[in-house]
Amino acid sequence: LRNAFTKGTEQEIDFLVEQLGIAPGMKVLDVGCGPGRHSLALARRGITTHGVDLSPEFVALAREAAEVAGLPATFAELDVRDLAVEGEYDVALCLCQGGFGLLGGDEDEAIIERIARSVRSGGRVAVSAFSAAFAIRWLEDGEDFEPRTGVFHEHATVRNEAGEERVFEVWTTCFTARELSLMARRAGLEVEGIHGVKPGAYVIGPPTLDDPELLLVARRPVPL
Repeated sequence: LRNAFTKGTEQEIDFLVEQLGIAPGMKVLDVGCGPGRHSLALARRGITTHGVDLSPEFVALAREAAEVAGLPATFAELDVRDLAVEGEYDVALCLCQGGFGLLGGDEDEAIIERIARSVRSGGRVAVSAFSAAFAIRWLEDGEDFEPRTGVFHEHATVRNEAGEERVFEVWTTCFTARELSLMARRAGLEVEGIHGVKPGAYVIGPPTLDDPELLLVARRPVPL
């Protein structure tokens, strides 16, 4: 089964390159990279990327794509809860709930801390998360939202290249902008902005009730 969110990749990368100051010569970590769409898009621009994901199938797809195209991107199978690097990257991304927001609502704060530690002093971080306000406002029949944990439960239908469909149960933790800000600050990050975004439509602007995702942009401060 292949990723169905590829149409917005280039717009998202255009936005992140500009906002985070990503340039050739930098090293970027892609946490929960899936089949590597963001890593590969950055690598095509000459930026060295390393993606990690729990799924061996996704890692294999990403590696194959990088090898075929000769791109400066590497990939490894890793549980985000075991991420343990210190100051190795200029930028760290965690997008489309790729590891953050899929842990039941109890471990996300620790994940933000691990992502924050992975970048150098002055390095930048971008993390996207589902919006709790959007999930509650547009809750549909057959979907559930747990107020205590902020976990949204749904059934998602995925179609492969042969047209075959499978239904999966999905539990995703949702957040408010304030929660993201508090977690980032506790992780030692300076919050530069939390924007309301849609897949393939990353923009600068405050979250609204119609934005399905929140995008946190932050910096690891330089010691005085």
